[in-house]
Amino acid sequence: MTTPDTAADTRLGLRGDRGPILGALMLATALVALDATILATASTTIARELGAFEQVPWLFSAYTLAQAVTVPVYGRLADVLGRKRVMLVGIALFLLGSVLCAVAWSMPALIWSRVLQGLGAGAILPLSMTIASDIYTLAERARTQGYMASVWAVSSVLGPTLGGVFSQFVSWRWIFWVNVPIGAVALLTLWRTFREKERDGAREPVDYLGAVLLTGGSTLLVLGLLEGGHAWGWASPQSIGIFGASVVLLAAFAVAARRTAHPIFDLRLLRRRVVGASTAASLMVGVITLGLSTYVPIYAQGVLGVGPLVAGFALASLTLGWPIAATLSGRVYLTIGFRWTSTIGSLVVLAGTLLTLLLGTGSAVWQISASVFVIGLGMGLVAVPTLLAAQHSVGWGERGAVTATNMFARSIGQAVGSPRSGRW
Repeated sequence: MTTPDTAADTRLGLRGDRGPILGALMLATALVALDATILATASTTIARELGAFEQVPWLFSAYTLAQAVTVPVYGRLADVLGRKRVMLVGIALFLLGSVLCAVAWSMPALIWSRVLQGLGAGAILPLSMTIASDIYTLAERARTQGYMASVWAVSSVLGPTLGGVFSQFVSWRWIFWVNVPIGAVALLTLWRTFREKERDGAREPVDYLGAVLLTGGSTLLVLGLLEGGHAWGWASPQSIGIFGASVVLLAAFAVAARRTAHPIFDLRLLRRRVVGASTAASLMVGVITLGLSTYVPIYAQGVLGVGPLVAGFALASLTLGWPIAATLSGRVYLTIGFRWTSTIGSLVVLAGTLLTLLLGTGSAVWQISASVFVIGLGMGLVAVPTLLAAQHSVGWGERGAVTATNMFARSIGQAVGSPRSGRW
């Protein structure tokens, strides 16, 4: 299967022939980008209205769990069935979950609706990146990735602001209603403008057994990571049982994958140096980003005593620094290469992390913002170049799987970095 012909289109950006597709990808990405920051500042308000304060961490963990376990499946399905139909399904699921979140009558109902959102997000972000890689060359991505990065920059400011404004002055339910028009425009635009040519040859079979084993094993693994260290204890019978069952299912998947010509997740991809390094980097990015996204608002409100709106602005610095660096990284990696770009980014992340160690009960909000801004700059120089390097190392038929592998590792990292149910 091939992507739209780009030879005659020398214009890049929203005004080019591929502009409508790029715009739709930006809107779809905005759904996930807004969700990354808009809910954190409203969690306390939601708990006061719906009760069950001890279940609030599951608003984040349930979403992360659903997203993580579906990413590899979506990536492979996109390589087999095509990007478009899988992407449209993901957007539709996210919108349905958003509507159910907006009308949720209890905390359990809201949590299960977040699961549905996560199932949609599992397709949206990796396929947005995959489609962008399909329709643009590497050199063009260096020039156009600023558009995608700008979504995160705007969302980093708009998300916490809307979350604080809605929770304080209107209703937290608008946090979810705002997704509907954004997602609807993205869905309709992709449906009308994105055309994939018919693939050459017969379609590869879908590995349904592998999908079931991988999803089941991943679900238990992430659940164990979320609950094992706090609610049950790592040595408890519950943790041992869950991790044991996860190992059995994942081992069964590994055996089945070796016997299948076209597995749902090809483990051999990880043996490639570029893909393996990109996956490891994405894992660490997930740990750091969700940990900061969750605990910075809690620290600002609970320790420094500021309101949710100010706490949201403190968090916004993280997701503001990231897209700024991501936009500039294109010129950097075309000049010095992917490896040196990501190395520099790692050192910047380390510097920002050291700054957070200086924070205490008497710190000012601007000190939090400065620390996480530096970390965000480093993340932008690590996450984007390593992903693009992995995508560039494979052909069309493996690009969806490689992108999904990167995102899957990030989701696992987010599960490790998220708050555990029952404890702050």
